[in-house]
Amino acid sequence: GEDVKPFTPEKAKEIVMSLQQPAVFCNMAGDWPALCWNVKYLSAVLDGKTIQFRLGLKTVDLVPQFETRCSYVEATLEEFLAWSCGQPSCLSGPFSCYDYSKYWAYADYKYIARIFEDKPEIFQDIRWSDFGFFGRSGKESTLWIGSEGANTPCHLDSYGCNLVLQVEGRKRWHLFPPGDTSFLYPTRIPYEESSIFSKVNVANPDLKRFPKFRNSTAHVITLSPGQILLVPRHWWHYVESIDPVTVSINSWIEMDADHEARVEEAVTRTLVCAIKSAENPSDGDLWLNPTEVEPTSHEINLQYLNKAISAYFKCQKTSVSEQAHSSSTGAEQRAGASCKRRKREVGCEQKGCRLLTHEFDFSTSEAEELQKIPFGPHLVRVLPQSQEMGSVGAVAVGRDGGDLHENEGEHIGKLHRKRKQLVMSNDCETPAHQMDSDSSAHTSQTALSTNDLLDCLVNPHVISLVARLLLERTGV
Repeated sequence: GEDVKPFTPEKAKEIVMSLQQPAVFCNMAGDWPALCWNVKYLSAVLDGKTIQFRLGLKTVDLVPQFETRCSYVEATLEEFLAWSCGQPSCLSGPFSCYDYSKYWAYADYKYIARIFEDKPEIFQDIRWSDFGFFGRSGKESTLWIGSEGANTPCHLDSYGCNLVLQVEGRKRWHLFPPGDTSFLYPTRIPYEESSIFSKVNVANPDLKRFPKFRNSTAHVITLSPGQILLVPRHWWHYVESIDPVTVSINSWIEMDADHEARVEEAVTRTLVCAIKSAENPSDGDLWLNPTEVEPTSHEINLQYLNKAISAYFKCQKTSVSEQAHSSSTGAEQRAGASCKRRKREVGCEQKGCRLLTHEFDFSTSEAEELQKIPFGPHLVRVLPQSQEMGSVGAVAVGRDGGDLHENEGEHIGKLHRKRKQLVMSNDCETPAHQMDSDSSAHTSQTALSTNDLLDCLVNPHVISLVARLLLERTGV
């Protein structure tokens, strides 16, 4: 019957928690009321409530358009819809300073629990229980509403994996495996907890400045309404709206390895805040992402670090205690096999736990496990794109879950994070996008900047090593 899902909740959860390659679930959300959440419907539900939009230029530059370089306005969805349709009524509204032909707008990272706090019944329109995450609904989800071209820079998320439901319009995703981290030139400026940005503008890469990007392997997919994309842990992603109006909903799924990631993030926060706060404020470097309200003190950062380490060891003790309950030899063997799988996923060694170094080691055993995944019309694997720099292609998944086919793509753009909100100034005379957060681009090649120093200090490989040393010191 039509109500029968291609995967049971248990099987869907098993795929989500084990698959280390991006894939698209088809025919899993056909009966979700959230599929009716187009902009017109949401505008009626919000009934004149304003939300924050981020605006950026459609012009494709060699430098990523970081959020510190964007402008921000407060507007209703009705005003956004009028602006995106080119209606004259928007000439005097909040978008009046921004020509639709030159700008895109993005209401991104909107916590559904916050914007619909007076309508909690709407949370049940989103049914992550179909993926085995019982009790998870819209309350633990985030809403994204954008115009054509809306995007954010390429980044990876430090925590968990990501499930994304496309509701209205299409979005193009460019995903890169964790092993491509060094090719993407990671940076923590602008700083935001849980997000590692790339210095490369994936839509228009500067190959003279970032030559190693040629070695990266993009996995490209065009996500259509009704489809759900799985973004595995630590996969880089860059996403752009390719239709006039897009709506999507996502939820970040926590994983055991997040305990380790929080230690890494605590170390990073301590270093970035200490070094950047000591810099001359007159430099005008917008190093703090708008999602971070203010830099935290060294004392608070150390408290955060200690709490993260304590939580890590608490998790380790719980895991050991659970394994100790295995009584029979068969149970012990099964637990051992499970432990090996878990160690391979989160990067643990037998002599204690080491943190992920973002290397993607596709071993023979992983290939064997990949063969067990039920790929087909209901679960479509996102395949690597042929490496032809300058020609941007995309893989589109048919609404009926049919075969993959190549499309000529336009440009592409981004998604995610757990974050705080900050309303930025709406100044038509001096829009924030004119501020360049990457100060190193304007300095002499022979003079190292503070950001150059930080890029080395908080490189994912270095932070992983520091976190491991701290855990070893604490565990003695």
